[in-house]
Amino acid sequence: MKIFGKEYTKTEILRKVGNISQIGGVRAYTLMDGSSSGTRAIDVNTGSGLMFTVLADRGLDISRAFFNGASLCWNASVGEVNPTFFDKDGLNWLRSMYGGLLITCGLTYMGAPCEDQGEALGLHGRYSNIPASNVSYNGEWQGDEYILSIKGSVRESHLFGPNIVLNREISTKLGSSSISIKDNVINESFDETPFMILYHCNIGFPLLDENAQLYSKSKRVIIPETKKEAKHEQYAKFLAPTHGFKDKVFYHNMEPDADDYVSVILANHNFGRGKGLGILQRYKAKNLPNYIQWKMCGEGAYILGMEPGNCHVEGRAKARKDGSLVILKPGESRDFHLELCVLSNNEEIQKTISTYGLR
Repeated sequence: MKIFGKEYTKTEILRKVGNISQIGGVRAYTLMDGSSSGTRAIDVNTGSGLMFTVLADRGLDISRAFFNGASLCWNASVGEVNPTFFDKDGLNWLRSMYGGLLITCGLTYMGAPCEDQGEALGLHGRYSNIPASNVSYNGEWQGDEYILSIKGSVRESHLFGPNIVLNREISTKLGSSSISIKDNVINESFDETPFMILYHCNIGFPLLDENAQLYSKSKRVIIPETKKEAKHEQYAKFLAPTHGFKDKVFYHNMEPDADDYVSVILANHNFGRGKGLGILQRYKAKNLPNYIQWKMCGEGAYILGMEPGNCHVEGRAKARKDGSLVILKPGESRDFHLELCVLSNNEEIQKTISTYGLR
């Protein structure tokens, strides 16, 4: 493994430490204050400068993430709210929306509040407020690599209704600056069920800042309200926090690479007195054909949403009407893979942009 700028074997590392936690590892605990009280959390430290928190009671999503002390994501004023405070009605999902590096939206509905076939549906679904079951976490040697992993299952179900399960594995390794999220979603009911999913990655200061830039391989970018094509500067460049800023949504038609992966980078070239800092998002395009960008440059709500999904965000009724709603048959499943990788300087950012042909 490469750690602290040098290559080490397993034996060389073990000769230098009493416990691997001296370098990194996985640590589970329970939050104990305010509205977060009772929430199971798991911290992961890769020893590369990358540290992040997985909330077992919030669908195994990722709340906080740091690289060398700098936050990679935006965190909401409400904090890491315990799921018992979840209110499904209307826009009240926002009352427990902590921001974070990843909030998963879905699974049977997602997007704007609506009424679909007589059922009132709130914003962005139930998933992120469902506690995971069968949660396990581990750190183990595989050859000269020390693998860190978290696994668990999240079930959205009710009697006489859907029974849909997401099985998740989050993994990284000692010395790594990347996170891998692998999901399998299966319909365990005996009836067809609607299936909507969105990976809501919320990037914030200091990675998001004035003159930060988004790089992608977008064939076309649409403003959904007007159906007009967006100009590059409208979606790719960012302002300082602006009072009264009205959030903007863009739909990207992305071009996958030869391995069916889409790559997107947010880069702050001015970070650290010009050293630079970026984040690379890569995902398997097969089951995530849509990419939603949420640009919010408000004061206190200073966020870039980087959001691959299998749907758009107008809600389930609209998706059913226009024929885009995904339906899972009994026993049918889908696989997903999302990677988030820190780019620690401008040289690494430029090399990655060139490798994936981003602009």
